[in-house]
Amino acid sequence: MTSSPDAAPAAEQVLDLGGVLDLPRTLGVLQRGRADPALQVDGGPLGGGAVGGPDGTPGAGAWLAFRQESRQQAGGSGPAGGTALPTLLRLDQLDASRVRARAWTAAPDDDGAVAATAVAEAATLLGAADDWTACERLLDARGDEQSAALARVRRRHPGVRLPATGRLVEQLVTVVLEQKVTHDEARRSWRELLRAVGDRPPGPAPRGMLLPPTPTQLRGIPSWTWHRLGVQPPLAATIQRVAERASALRRLGAVGPADVDAAAELADRLTALRGIGAWTAAETLQRSHGAADLVAVGDYHLAHRVGEALTGQRTDDAGMLALLEPWRGHRQRVVRLIGLSGFQHQRRGPMLAPEDHRRR
Repeated sequence: MTSSPDAAPAAEQVLDLGGVLDLPRTLGVLQRGRADPALQVDGGPLGGGAVGGPDGTPGAGAWLAFRQESRQQAGGSGPAGGTALPTLLRLDQLDASRVRARAWTAAPDDDGAVAATAVAEAATLLGAADDWTACERLLDARGDEQSAALARVRRRHPGVRLPATGRLVEQLVTVVLEQKVTHDEARRSWRELLRAVGDRPPGPAPRGMLLPPTPTQLRGIPSWTWHRLGVQPPLAATIQRVAERASALRRLGAVGPADVDAAAELADRLTALRGIGAWTAAETLQRSHGAADLVAVGDYHLAHRVGEALTGQRTDDAGMLALLEPWRGHRQRVVRLIGLSGFQHQRRGPMLAPEDHRRR
């Protein structure tokens, strides 16, 4: 994998995030396994030996394949309504806070607006709008043992941010694939879905990279193909509903990184769609909009992990929410810190060994 591609990008810009950035750990929550065809993260903790401390992760980088619309030129912040072009984005972290972003599009538009938008929005993708200042002050001010421990984790990882892709439909599809299955099953289904219908991105994409499917492609997948991909019928039906409502969902999600109230309202509106519950809405908006307070209620392991990390005892969803209440407004940031702490909860549930029914 190279970060010095031969083909000239359609747009290029050096972005200053205004503070330390840990690129691999920030984007890592978007990656569906190391073999994710749409997102490949390299360098830093994954290859460069950096630990993500005060100096960030210089040398880290990432390739992303997606479809990008240009933005309205005159003061607009919503989709311009044009056709989204296949886009390849390369990010290279130059120093603690600066990232070079380069973009290639499938067909050059007259003014380069699509590639320029992809490059400009890379800062939001990397969490430029994710301000941890109030969270850090709250952790320091509370004075209890749990807050002090979380503050120490934050000081070790000051560059971790909550990313915001802005691509609500794409994130919904990846999260729906994770409903009621193991991570390995979901990641395999995502890989095989892209291999079945995904197109090759433009530019010097690394081998094996593919674009996420369009809503039209998703709507055209027959039931037997979903079965071959290992996607259960209820999940396939939910993805089809998402694809059918893609235009409305894009309009709903075109609000930029969401504050606490806006994210909660978005989550409520998403759960009106059959097959989308609180867990799916939270997991989606954490990635598409950097939702800092939405907690994935209903997760098989999360409540146990949070309970054991904070009290030494397992708990349920209600207990988890009660434990996180002192940090309301930052509850997903606290969950992220627990994950970064390296804490491993005791898994007392049965070890899952899923059967493969695709050949039946």
